[in-house]
Amino acid sequence: MTWLNYHHLLYFWKVAKEGSIARASAELRLAPPTISVQIHQLEEMLGQKLFSREGRGLALTEAGRVAFRYADSIFATGDALVQALTAGGAQRPIRVVVGLSGALPKSLVRQFLEPVFSIEPGVCVSCSNDRTSEAFLTDLATGSLDVVLTDEVAPATPSLRIFSHPLGDCGTVFLASSALANKLKPGFPGSLDGAPFIFPRPNSVVRRVMDEWFYAHGILPKILAEMDDAALAVVLAETGLGVIAVPEVIAVEVARDHRLQTVGRAPHVRQNFFAWSLEQKIRHPAVVGLCDAARNGLRN
Repeated sequence: MTWLNYHHLLYFWKVAKEGSIARASAELRLAPPTISVQIHQLEEMLGQKLFSREGRGLALTEAGRVAFRYADSIFATGDALVQALTAGGAQRPIRVVVGLSGALPKSLVRQFLEPVFSIEPGVCVSCSNDRTSEAFLTDLATGSLDVVLTDEVAPATPSLRIFSHPLGDCGTVFLASSALANKLKPGFPGSLDGAPFIFPRPNSVVRRVMDEWFYAHGILPKILAEMDDAALAVVLAETGLGVIAVPEVIAVEVARDHRLQTVGRAPHVRQNFFAWSLEQKIRHPAVVGLCDAARNGLRN
C-alpha cells in the first residue's frame, strides 16, 4: 500500500491556495526549495504533475484540481474535528457554499434555502451566483462550492464527473402587468400570438420547451428581451413591458409581491430543477437538508 504523506499534501494545498511557492513559504515559514522538493515528491508518488507554469506563476493541472479538491476536504475535515472536540466547538454552525444559477427566481431560491436554517446545530449558508456553468464546475472541482442549484443537467466533461441530482419539476404560469394580463387572458393561449415576451436565454432548457409549446399551438410571440437573470425579468414585467414565464410553484407569490396577474397556465411546459455535486450520494448534512427541502417544496 502506498501511504500519502500529509505534510507533502499540506505544502501542495498551501501553494495552490496562495498561487505561488513564495507566498506559501512565508505562511509556512519554510524555505521555498524545501516546499518545491516536497511537492515534487508528492507528484512522483501520485505519478501526476500537479502544477504547470503560467507566466511567472503556477496554475493547477487537471490532476492538480482534483488533488486540491480532496486536500481541501481533508483539511476542512481536520479543522472540523478540532473544533468539534474543543470547548465550544460543538456549537459552531455547519458551513455550506451554494452556487445559484441566475435563471432561478429568487422566490424559489428562498423556498429552497429557508428550511435549511433550522438544521441543528445551525447552518451558515454562503451563496455564489452570476457565474457561468463552466465557472460553477471549476468551483465544484476545487472545493470552493459544495453544491450548485440550477434548472439544467450538468454538462458532460471529459476530466470531471459531476452528478445532477433531480429536485423535482413543475408547470409554468405566464404572468404580466394588470393591463397586459387583462388584454391577453381572453382567448388564451392563442392570445399570446404576437404578445410581447421577456424570455429566458435561447439555449436554456426551459426556453426550448417553451418554444416547442408555442410551435405546437401555432403561436409566434414578440421577443422583447432574452436574459439569464430571472429577477430582472420580473422587474421588467412589473413595468408592463411584457409577459414572463415563472415556475408554477411560486407563481402566486411572484404575482402578489410584484403586482402581476396570471395570463394563463401551461402545465405541459415543465420546469426542472437540479443540484450539482461531486458526490453520487450527497453526504454534507446541510446539502442533504437543502435538497430534501427543495424536493418537498416542489411536491407541495
